[in-house]
Amino acid sequence: MDFAQQAMNLIGEEDDDDDQNCRNDDVEEDEEHQQKQARQSSSSSGASSSGASSSASSSAGASSSAASSSRSSSSNHSRSSSASEEDNENDGGEVRSRDNSNINHNRSSDTNYNNDGKENYYENLDEEEDDKDLFGSDNEDYGKTPVNSPYPVPVLPAIRNTNNHMRGGFGRGRWQHNNRGPGLLPRPGPYPQRPNFGGPKFFNAPRDERFVSELKFSKSEQTLARKCIAFQEPCELACYSRIEGGDVFFDDRSLRLFKRVITQDIGFDLNEGFDTFIPKKDLGSEGFGDLLACIRSKNIPLQNMHFVTYRNNLNKILATAYIRHEPWEMGVHKRNGVVYLDVHKLPERPQSELERRRCYWGYCFESLATEDPTRGDGEGIHHVDANVEYCSVLKTKLGAHRILMGAEMDCCDSTDDGRRFYVELKTSRELDYHTEERFEREKLLKFWIQSFLAGVPYIVIGFRDDGGRLVRTERLRTKEVTGRVKMKNYWQGGVCLAFADEVLCWLYGTVKENEDYILQFAPPFTRLELLQADSCPDAITDHVDQL
Repeated sequence: MDFAQQAMNLIGEEDDDDDQNCRNDDVEEDEEHQQKQARQSSSSSGASSSGASSSASSSAGASSSAASSSRSSSSNHSRSSSASEEDNENDGGEVRSRDNSNINHNRSSDTNYNNDGKENYYENLDEEEDDKDLFGSDNEDYGKTPVNSPYPVPVLPAIRNTNNHMRGGFGRGRWQHNNRGPGLLPRPGPYPQRPNFGGPKFFNAPRDERFVSELKFSKSEQTLARKCIAFQEPCELACYSRIEGGDVFFDDRSLRLFKRVITQDIGFDLNEGFDTFIPKKDLGSEGFGDLLACIRSKNIPLQNMHFVTYRNNLNKILATAYIRHEPWEMGVHKRNGVVYLDVHKLPERPQSELERRRCYWGYCFESLATEDPTRGDGEGIHHVDANVEYCSVLKTKLGAHRILMGAEMDCCDSTDDGRRFYVELKTSRELDYHTEERFEREKLLKFWIQSFLAGVPYIVIGFRDDGGRLVRTERLRTKEVTGRVKMKNYWQGGVCLAFADEVLCWLYGTVKENEDYILQFAPPFTRLELLQADSCPDAITDHVDQL
């Protein structure tokens, strides 16, 4: 074999190798194309197949780069082996040029695949999140969930109140029949919760067999404040005096004169004379008989009167508009169209030594702040008798009801022109930061009601310390007391009058002629109750018989 044949054989073998390489490249392109389609179809299967797709694309990129590097090395080897015959052998050159174009095409296609793969991956991932139905058949976990849960329904344990087993026995509203204990949340709705609701002590308690009627406190303070109730200035019609020993005279011999220089007695010990103090006796209906006897002695007509009472009963009714924790009761008797309100004193526990002294401090201040002709200059206070009193009989009108009442007066003073007016004397513990609010909410309210109803223009308060020593005095004008508490929104005088008008209207329209009742305010302090009484006091029966 000559040299030319050897050369042709070498060239033919090289062509065979190049053709084989081209077929291998075509097979690799087909495989890469199939892998690309498989990756695109598998990219929509979810986040679990996305990791496999990305790894497959990276391996394909690696195999593509390896194939291209092998082709480039083979092409370089062919060019080096036939460099001397490149001009004469066009076929080899065509093969090499086709290989180069395929290599470039594969590189560009690999690059485009990698870019397109990343973009399509994120796009398909977003589409999968939007199209995925949590309650559809493609959610295997939901499809395997049974209709009925194998777990039992949880039950909360009953709430136990270890502080007081008598409270909270009832629930609230429609939740009271469950077995989960009392409700913890307030009643739903914008309406206010019922006071004292939920305790077996008062809720659904058996009603008194003497029960006749009740007045529930359904109207709010804002509603009562919008009512304008007229109150007529009291007019004095008569008076009577009780002296030592209990004798009663229909004059003003027991009336004391106010001492204007009371400020000179600052530092006085109010315990002086406690050993000789004579406490006040409970006269019961006998004291009401003295008022009725004064009315008869002065021939005061009762045909147009609706109520005859002591001021003390009206004090209780007006104060109940704000003070809802102090029980009281009074007798109610209707005769000849007139309702007589008799004072009832509730039983009290025995007083301690300190409580008796505090009670005496008030009587001692009254003696200290008034002129006493029997007491000489520099003489101490002694033999204080609480039964000596002066009572004024007044006529007034509250709303549509005319009232005839008796009011005990502490002392009087006079103007420059000789006109007489009364002064109310009170004692109180010296105020501090903690007690001032309670004083203005409760005590000052009672002071104002007592003075306002009787038309007393001035109130003189003696402030003392815990030991009973007089610290200072303060004079208040009755009409200025409401302005003192108005800005603090503690109470309003108009609300007290509106509340009393509601009570008197209900009371006068409910009681019947020649019937006897008891009006009481008792726990749970949510209403006034009218109960049937057994009899009428002899003082009222005798008074009606003598008219």
